[in-house]
Amino acid sequence: MSNIILVGAQWGDEGKGKIIDILAKKSDYIIRYQGGNNAGHTIKIGKKQFILHLIPSGILHPHTRCVIGNGVVVDPEALFKEIAFLQQEGISVRKRLCISDRAHLIFPFHPLIDTLREEDRQKRAKIGTTKRGIGPCYGDKMMRLGIRMCDVIDEAYFRERLANILLEKNRIFKNIYKSPSCSYQKLLITYRNYAKRLKPYITDTTLLLNDAIGKKKRLLFEGAQGTLLDIDHGTYPFVTSSNATAGGAMTGTGIGPTHIDHVIGVVKAYTTRVGEGPLPTAFSSTMMEKIREKGGEYGATTGRPRRCGWFDAVVVRHAALVNGLTSLAVTKLDVLDELSTIKVCVGYRIKGKIIRNFPANTRLLSNAKPVYEEHPGWMKPTGQSKHFKQLPKKARAYLKRISQLIRVPISIVSIGAERSRTIVL
Repeated sequence: MSNIILVGAQWGDEGKGKIIDILAKKSDYIIRYQGGNNAGHTIKIGKKQFILHLIPSGILHPHTRCVIGNGVVVDPEALFKEIAFLQQEGISVRKRLCISDRAHLIFPFHPLIDTLREEDRQKRAKIGTTKRGIGPCYGDKMMRLGIRMCDVIDEAYFRERLANILLEKNRIFKNIYKSPSCSYQKLLITYRNYAKRLKPYITDTTLLLNDAIGKKKRLLFEGAQGTLLDIDHGTYPFVTSSNATAGGAMTGTGIGPTHIDHVIGVVKAYTTRVGEGPLPTAFSSTMMEKIREKGGEYGATTGRPRRCGWFDAVVVRHAALVNGLTSLAVTKLDVLDELSTIKVCVGYRIKGKIIRNFPANTRLLSNAKPVYEEHPGWMKPTGQSKHFKQLPKKARAYLKRISQLIRVPISIVSIGAERSRTIVL
């Protein structure tokens, strides 16, 4: 048995899609456990690029079964578009995808509230939301107003739940945002049609997965965002609305922690962040543009340019701690090939003191000055290396120093977008 949780160990966009794709080859079930269509996993196969937002990227391997767990919030329209895209590419979905009967549904009023709130925050401090309605949907879940998959296929109960939630939402639209109300009848008809299309996929995935474990199947859990965007352990309030850390894989699927064998953290060889919030190791504008273009640092979901900076060992140590990482997968090492000097942040200077642990206070973090180590660049291409020993000596030294600082071994090194450009240690 080898059940693996794969998490982002920075601010997301670490290249999880490619690593999941590689690990999926030896997995039976691939499970999304949190987030929604506010994140994208990009996989390049030959000249074809796949960007998936809800369906686990393991769907690209014909032998796998894919599961959307109870911890995910699902926009039906986005899901159907993704299914249609995959089917158009000749990838079967119908008998291979299962959706938890406990997963919550996103409704049109969720992205509308998301947008109105973010526009209102312009006067104060934006969060940098994707405006996909993820946060408001999770908010309804926690306030016990949400509508789940099992609810929408029970028509009488769905009518009751929809009337209940619209009573509150339309008051908010009218009294706070001075916005038009949502039509009960229109939503009822739309989601009744969605329910018919969703029903073949809906199942008790908690039973499904625990049964698979009993049969010694291999499970791979994929997180959508990075650790530093986790609602509890990230740079709050500039975070997502779910638990992107390894613990979220338990609550988001109904699998007990004793069934997990490995937790792999994916990190870039540098640091990026999309949206608002602090990034202590940010490059200068010239350097940021250079790395952004070389690394293709634009959001897979929104196309927004990512901010880029040096590798931050304080951030990744924090991720190793809260996830219990057993190994690291380092991506985009090749992006640094042309640099003569490479910096690594080993601590922060805050109010005249050097700290080496990640602070909870986001205001303090915004004013933190990184303490750097400098390492010589290798100034040689890494993309054709097939084995760790074939990497330039200085590149190997850089990776070993990262491992030493994080106190976690490196198991995978990615040196390009293609499947073949991967070194497994």
